Amino acid sequence: MRLSRLIPSLIAVSAVAACATHAPSPGDALSGASGAPAATPGLDWFMNRDGSEASLAYGVANSDEVKLHLLCQAGTGALEVTASSEKPGREIHLESGGDTERYAATSEPAVVHEGELLTAHAATKDPVFQRFRRLGWIANWADGEREVYVAHPTAKAGIERFFAVCG
Repeated sequence: MRLSRLIPSLIAVSAVAACATHAPSPGDALSGASGAPAATPGLDWFMNRDGSEASLAYGVANSDEVKLHLLCQAGTGALEVTASSEKPGREIHLESGGDTERYAATSEPAVVHEGELLTAHAATKDPVFQRFRRLGWIANWADGEREVYVAHPTAKAGIERFFAVCG
């Protein structure tokens, strides 16, 4: 095929493709065809172990900015869940991949930032945490708003290690 005949075809295909594109909408925060939410730059999951205690925190590396914190004693399967909140609350409402759970919580003023810290007790075997373990993301619902905490690919191994340690 001669180049002079190919160019008009490429222009036509390009024009049709340009018309078919759309600006991203707020609901387009899902990554790729998987439907999984996208990780947020600058925020991630960090696993730490100190003796028999293990913790998994979502926030900014090497800072006091933590959105959600999970703590356990090795092998117990029991979790202490702490969530940052703008105002006092009585529950922590978590969701992952369609599984959802509400945990009764206590509230106290945060010391290192404005707002409150909500603390609840949960179990690693709860469906919402098992789904989080598989998918690498969990959402916190507060005041009708959903905040999704997504692991970057390099952090997913830490999530698995945390749940393996906790039991």
